[in-house]
Amino acid sequence: MFHRVGAMGAFGRIRGPSLRWGRRAASMAWIGAVLAIGACVPGPPVGPPSSPGVGPCPMFPADSYWYADVSSLPEHPQSGAWRTGIGADTGLKADFGSGTWDGGPIGIPFTRVGAGQPRVPISFYYPDESDPGPYPIPPGAPREHGSDHHVIVVDDSDCTLYEVYDATPLPDGSWDAGSGAVWDLRSNALRPSGWTSADAAGLPILPGLVRYEEVASGRIDHAVRFTAPRTQRSFLWPARHFASNSTDPNLPPMGAWFRLRADYDTSWMHPQARVIAEALKVHGMVLADNGSSWFISGAPDERWDNDGLRDLLSVKGSDLVAVDAEQLRVDPDSGRKR
Repeated sequence: MFHRVGAMGAFGRIRGPSLRWGRRAASMAWIGAVLAIGACVPGPPVGPPSSPGVGPCPMFPADSYWYADVSSLPEHPQSGAWRTGIGADTGLKADFGSGTWDGGPIGIPFTRVGAGQPRVPISFYYPDESDPGPYPIPPGAPREHGSDHHVIVVDDSDCTLYEVYDATPLPDGSWDAGSGAVWDLRSNALRPSGWTSADAAGLPILPGLVRYEEVASGRIDHAVRFTAPRTQRSFLWPARHFASNSTDPNLPPMGAWFRLRADYDTSWMHPQARVIAEALKVHGMVLADNGSSWFISGAPDERWDNDGLRDLLSVKGSDLVAVDAEQLRVDPDSGRKR
């Protein structure tokens, strides 16, 4: 069964034994309006890394894979093939920004709620791999514009993260959605092996987003989420789910982890792009969904400088190296890093 996911989506989903295609192949071409405020961002970070949080909550424990330093991990044997499979001559792209594109904000938004937020019914068309509702989604919750329609909610009262794919609000206050996942932000527990989440790789989305506040602080202390147009029918830790029918070993699996080569000169870049590029040298980026080549996910913010973020296009696939992240794994069912 092929399921069309929207005007921007060309992949849809195919259901078989624990199989789902990723969702977003074509995305923003070029950002139109530039409404950003050019913030002054400090140079490369110094001092020990920190674990970013959201409100009063951690963004998963400090020993989570999200905060791993992959700068010294060995290159994966399939690095060259995967890089070619995604696009060795294709540049990175910030799939977020300020203003609007095609009538909506650019990026994946999220919202926070507190104790007492009413929980609303939610039904899924992939219920076998979704955490059942109700979910504390407030009226008018921001929903990703485009094809994937992600809704992300953090409950500050108990540090629980709710993420929904293909969410559609209904007149009675309930929601229809493709899939949903609930995460304890204080735990390293992963999804059951083979389960999706609101993301094709079965990973949480929020901790892999680039957020303006952390870039403005001068450093990003975590890995980031990115997409690739074609993937293989397999996944690597910490991913839990694949999104393809292909067994071609030259295509990257979900969870493939890339870093930017250490000698890449970022000094000329706009400060916002430079902070992101420097983070890719240390923490890298994890393949989380099917989509356009090397598209990095982030949250929309009117302070992004869209022209400045385009400096990331200078970083080509050939400047990236896939690393062997298995060396970080302590337990296949845990996100705790070695």
